[in-house]
Amino acid sequence: MRRYRWNPGLLLGLGLLAVIVLIALVAPILLKNGADELGPRFAPPSAAHWLGTDAAGHDVLLRSLVATRLTLLMTAAATAIAVALGVLLGTSVWLMPPRLRELSLRAIDALVAFPGLLLALVVAAVLGAGGSSAVVAIGLAGIPYFARLTGNLAAKVSQQEFVSTARLLGVSPVRIAFRHLLPNMSEPLLVLSASTFAGTLTAISALSFVGLGVQSPSYDWGKLLNEALPSLLADRPFQLVGPAVLIIVTGLAAILIGDGLAAAANPRSARLPTGGSGVRSQGASRDGYLVDVQDLAIECDGKPLVKGISFGIKPGEILGIVGESGSGKTLTAMALAQLLPDGLESSATRMTLGDLDLLGPIPPALMAETVGLVYQDPGTTFNPALRMGTQLTEVLRTHRRLGASAAKGRILDALRAVRMSKPERRMNQHPHELSGGMRQRAMIAAAVATEPRLIIADEPTTALDVTVQAEILRELNRLNRDLGTSIMVISHDIGVVRALCGRVIVMYQGEVVEELDADRLTVAEARHPYTKRLLEATPELTLEATHG
Repeated sequence: MRRYRWNPGLLLGLGLLAVIVLIALVAPILLKNGADELGPRFAPPSAAHWLGTDAAGHDVLLRSLVATRLTLLMTAAATAIAVALGVLLGTSVWLMPPRLRELSLRAIDALVAFPGLLLALVVAAVLGAGGSSAVVAIGLAGIPYFARLTGNLAAKVSQQEFVSTARLLGVSPVRIAFRHLLPNMSEPLLVLSASTFAGTLTAISALSFVGLGVQSPSYDWGKLLNEALPSLLADRPFQLVGPAVLIIVTGLAAILIGDGLAAAANPRSARLPTGGSGVRSQGASRDGYLVDVQDLAIECDGKPLVKGISFGIKPGEILGIVGESGSGKTLTAMALAQLLPDGLESSATRMTLGDLDLLGPIPPALMAETVGLVYQDPGTTFNPALRMGTQLTEVLRTHRRLGASAAKGRILDALRAVRMSKPERRMNQHPHELSGGMRQRAMIAAAVATEPRLIIADEPTTALDVTVQAEILRELNRLNRDLGTSIMVISHDIGVVRALCGRVIVMYQGEVVEELDADRLTVAEARHPYTKRLLEATPELTLEATHG
């Protein structure tokens, strides 16, 4: 079992829910008689009746507290119906024969397209008004949504090799579902269940509010809101406060628990123990190296992608990594940045950046200040719907906690440093209004604005024409020279690596096959056969003079 890490959202959600559950357990026992007593009608809030009384003279606060048990039970029952049957349907679909699977998926899509609350109203109208009818109606209405979400999760898991192997071995569909599919979907399903609880609470209350849910003499929060509606029209809104606040607090608790579980289950958002800062306790990097990586291995479902490589980057050094597609260059860089895609696992005997241990969790703010990223395609890196200023200042506002004006000033300085023309104007433009070179300069500016110790540039000039490539290379070289920032450059372009880097690592099939100075990156100097083939495959233009 994965060990969840507590976070403020999860703790707050559990705390609020614990209070609500305690009210549900205690209030009907201790307050039921007081809630049923009749007093003056429409009494305003007072010491005797904190939220006043309703049209019959009942204490509004006591009735709201007593109604908590029935409301929670109905919500939990409806959620259980939606989750259990939705998970069963969504999982079963991917264990069916292909044709039946397609028909089932299309049927689920059709049900999802039908408004859930409208479906619940139809079911409740057919079954008749009542609490049980409301539970069944809301539960059935939630099945298609949960089935669709479960089906999407099961689609990925069902294609894994261990599931195919189980099928070939003749394992029954039921056993495959419970032994292979559901355990690998448990975390997202748990998060979705918490969110579904919040939506179900609102839907149950809505049905009672319109008269299709709980009927007198029973009452839940929705029924109390229905009874308080005339008071709202008569300028006595205090009758709504009790049930409305309880609905909001319970829904908020469920949402916080869902978000907290999602954060706790995500290893990238895990917090360090109290007092932790990511500083190594097993010794610093090798002398003279800013980055020290030893025996880095990356695999996916047991298949090795990077096979125990070791390398280092010195302070102020520009290191190049070359190799064909699929050689593991980008995965190596993303492991350094702690941004490996989901499903990949990495291990190493040592992986440090200065005094940071990259094998353990590091606070996102510290990581954002230490490593800057320049991605391959500037056209897809920025959100086309947002202005450049909003996106470029995001890291500074989120991790450095700078105000909007301070972050803007820092980014403007960075844009001027990369020689962006009219930086104030560019901040107010959308990405599509900038050329490829401008977007790449903006990305470099965002990377250097936090003054990182290492910049990872993944194919920084691939999408640019030759003239703009030269400008970007000059900017990276100047930033390295002026700021002393170490840079890791990943590229297929041997010419770029020779011009920019001081030292080069050659990767092939997940291994480092050669390491040499950039000025020795020639066919004559290379030692490994793959490096020679790589260099021989690089086209070179020569101008032959003719004499007549």
